[in-house]
Amino acid sequence: MPDFQAILEGLYREAMNASDKGTVASYIPELAYIDKNNFGIHLKTADGKDYGAGDYKKVFSIQSISKVLALSKAMELIGENIWKRVDVEPSGHPFNQLALLEIENGIPRNPLINSGALVIADILVSNLQNPKEDFLNYIRDLSGDDTINFNTDVAHSEKVTGFKNYAAANLLKSFKNLNNPVDDVLDFYFHQCAIEMSCQQLTKAFFFLSNKGNCLSNKIRLTKTQAKRINAMMLTCGFYDEAGEFAFEVGLPGKSGVGGGIVALLPDNFVIATWSPGLNIKGNSLLGMKTLEKFTTKTKLSIF
Repeated sequence: MPDFQAILEGLYREAMNASDKGTVASYIPELAYIDKNNFGIHLKTADGKDYGAGDYKKVFSIQSISKVLALSKAMELIGENIWKRVDVEPSGHPFNQLALLEIENGIPRNPLINSGALVIADILVSNLQNPKEDFLNYIRDLSGDDTINFNTDVAHSEKVTGFKNYAAANLLKSFKNLNNPVDDVLDFYFHQCAIEMSCQQLTKAFFFLSNKGNCLSNKIRLTKTQAKRINAMMLTCGFYDEAGEFAFEVGLPGKSGVGGGIVALLPDNFVIATWSPGLNIKGNSLLGMKTLEKFTTKTKLSIF
């Protein structure tokens, strides 16, 4: 077994010494204030051991990482009916691109791009009694942590600047692929993306996807098949139009967010999360991508 703590500490030192730490997302104004010198990394193994280095307990806006958790809740609620409204193919386009949505008659390519995530948000708004509160409680339950919360300033910041999301939601509505009012779906979606978590909390929340659908408290959240399908989706679609690069370099299912977080996992082995707010040109954490490539190279632990 690798010495995980020593490896994580070494990766943290390398990240701190990097000359290029990327560019912090500024199109969501509240995210522009985050110091790009933050860096955290945390690992949770299948047998429950924890290893961390740097700012792994500091919370940040998880943004698109939340799309995986929303998808898992929707699958728990309505199962295979999801796939009548959203496809499972990589888009090969930026996460907020709209042209494909119109060409393909309002059926988003996958649930991890913005248009697909809006369809999932619509499903949750339809099927949860108190959508925002119930979804937050779902994440708290997955991670065994009641301190997880929304950052309402970030949610508001997204609401007043999210013009492409308004466009995508209205386009979906025009194709009759949103059942609820556009404003209700967007309000839920902006709050979903504005959930704040640390690397440590993310490894707890995503543990069930590395454990055949069973969460940390051993409650069955998804079937083995459903967990497998979400992991496949993360591998092929989890990094926007850089998913192939992440699979090629890192070799793990994972999901990124423009807040600088990345969570990745090896089924039956571990969940790992990094946070470095500086992004590369594709909108993924620059140091997070590099660090996870070094991690799987050093440990020789990947799906390949």
